[in-house]
Amino acid sequence: MTDAATIFGIESSCDETCAAVVADGRRVLGNVVASQIDLHARYGGVVPEVASRAHIEAINTVIESALVQSGLKPADIAAVAVTHEPGLIGSLLVGLMAAKTLAWVWDVPLVAVNHVYAHAYSPALDEEPIEYPAVALVCSGGHTALYRCTGPTELELIGSTTDDAAGEAFDKVAHILNLGFPGGPLIDRLAHDGDPAAVRFPRSLLRGQSLDFSFSGLKTAVLYHVNGTPGQRRRGRPAQASGAGRGASHLSRQEIADIAASFQAAVVDVLVTKLRRAVKVTGARTMILGGGVSANSALRRAASDQAERLRCTLRLPALRYCVDNAAQTAGLAWHYLRAGQVADLDLEAQATVRR
Repeated sequence: MTDAATIFGIESSCDETCAAVVADGRRVLGNVVASQIDLHARYGGVVPEVASRAHIEAINTVIESALVQSGLKPADIAAVAVTHEPGLIGSLLVGLMAAKTLAWVWDVPLVAVNHVYAHAYSPALDEEPIEYPAVALVCSGGHTALYRCTGPTELELIGSTTDDAAGEAFDKVAHILNLGFPGGPLIDRLAHDGDPAAVRFPRSLLRGQSLDFSFSGLKTAVLYHVNGTPGQRRRGRPAQASGAGRGASHLSRQEIADIAASFQAAVVDVLVTKLRRAVKVTGARTMILGGGVSANSALRRAASDQAERLRCTLRLPALRYCVDNAAQTAGLAWHYLRAGQVADLDLEAQATVRR
């Protein structure tokens, strides 16, 4: 394989149907994402069965659009890459079957890609290569994890969430505040008008120098602050002076903005603290952010400040590559293809990562 190989990628691990064409592992020639946000918004979260059906409806159009956008033909493609783990099993299967079909019809290798690893590679898209060793923080609706990275395909898990992922906590808190779905962008925008010190929500750092995450307690603290503790109203206790405890519908816009900003500050504090710990443990001089939550403006600022203090290089993905996309799948697959790591057509989808 030459370094100029062009790879076609497919991603369907959750609720975006994606296809992309990437040359040289970093140069994005085409990138198409069909979002399902409107489909799932009415439910306040992703419904697996709905997601799977939507993937089936969109996959052919997305594939064709990515090829057209790239200006290439199937004969120009060196391999087909596909996300095969982790994710919603029904969603993964749609993309996997499409990728197998293309690899067979185009007579090119099939490359299997881990969705979370691809997020850790996303800052390299349309940019300079990432310098390794590095520490990667991947935070999204389904994942919050820290990795020691000695190369683009060599990742060692060193910290993960014990309960809710960071993005999941954003969605649940947005639901508590009656903001809508998905919660991350809504809370980020609202927090700009709020006071991050208005409410002192807990920061769960776990014991010692743990690199694991826990956001369930924070989510519950927001719930109790907004709606009151269980039995509070039955006991006739008054709401707090801050106006909390009455339910989101009885709070002013400023009170909601303050709660959003305070919650966001707590999440960012925990994420950046763990990232700092990981840098000190590994000695890495490069910090990577990836995943949907890496689009959060407060997190990007805090990570940048932390990198400056630690004298590290911070690699952030472009905002268009924070959400699920197939460009990161195809880009990372280039490195697997160079190493001769290809998959057979009996490749299986995995809802969780195999150890």
